[in-house]
This record gives sequence, C-alpha cells and structure tokens, in this order.
Amino acid sequence: MSSPPLVVGIGGTIGAASSTERALRIALEAAAAEGFRTRLFGGGDMARLPLYDPRATERTEPERAFVNAVREASAVIIASPGYHGSLSGLVKNALDLLEETARDTRPYLADMPVGLIATAFGWQATGSTIAALRSIVHALRGWPTPFAAAINTQETKFDDEGGASDPVVVEQLQRIGRQVARFAPLASPSART
Repeated sequence: MSSPPLVVGIGGTIGAASSTERALRIALEAAAAEGFRTRLFGGGDMARLPLYDPRATERTEPERAFVNAVREASAVIIASPGYHGSLSGLVKNALDLLEETARDTRPYLADMPVGLIATAFGWQATGSTIAALRSIVHALRGWPTPFAAAINTQETKFDDEGGASDPVVVEQLQRIGRQVARFAPLASPSART
C-alpha cells in the first residue's frame, strides 16, 4: 500500500514560535485533513542549512533531507516574513538550494502547486513579499495557487494552541492547504526522480 502524497511546508524565522511558522502550520493541517502527509521545514530547520554554494561538491545532511523532501513532494507551501519589503534571506537560501534538482526529471518545483503565505508587521510588506514569492515560484516552474495569504501581524495574533485571533485569517490559511491538496493530483507523479 503506497503512502499518501506529501505536502512540504517551508517557512518561519529563526526566533521560536514565529507568526510565520504558526501560519504555515495551520495551512499544513488543512492539507493533512485532506489526506496528505506533511513535513515542515521551519525556521530552526532552515537555520541549519549553510549558505547555498553552487560550487559545493558535497551537501550536509540537513541540505540533503530538505532537497529529498521537496523531490518527494506533490505540493509545497512557502511562508515568509516580509523583511524590508521582500522574503527573508532564510527562506530565499532554502529555495536557492533547490538548484540541486536542476538535472532531475522533474526539476525545481516543476508542475507542482505552491501555496504562498506572507506575514509582516503592517500591510506594505505583505503584498510585495507575496509578489516576490510568486515570481520565484514561476522561475522554479511551479504553479502558485490562486489564493495567497497576506497577514498583518499588527492585527492578527497567533496562539500556542495553533489558532489565530482572526477567524478569517485561519480560514484563508486553511484555504491554501486545501488548494494545494486539490491541485496536487494534477502534478504527474511519474515525473519524479
């Protein structure tokens, strides 16, 4: 019996219990409720990834684990804080590591649905961060889902129980998880390496 398809979550900050990682967890839980396995690469995981060096001949165990999980994935959800109007260096470094898949049968995020989440302390950086993430996903040959969540953390607070102060935000994050789950069967599993 084969295991359920995998949704990989990428996002967070180095600081413990970040709003970005909590938002990502809500979206991943919605994908899990649709019957998918999930794997989170949060801020702590991404902090263990060395700065991407395209000339490196060997990869660390955290790098291999990250790349292999994305190779196995049927869908991805990326969540980034909006730092200075764009995604964080931590998230960008993880995405840069996907260059390891360039020669795969299915390179990068090709033909995969990708949900997007941006959190920021104000509205301006949420929109520009979503736009930057969409551009990166397109460059990586992925399919950004129709809906992306832009969350102003001045207005919405996340709690330790996995919820948020605004039920509309929770519904938006759940919608992202449901959308990647709904679109994942469109990606050809036979294209994986």
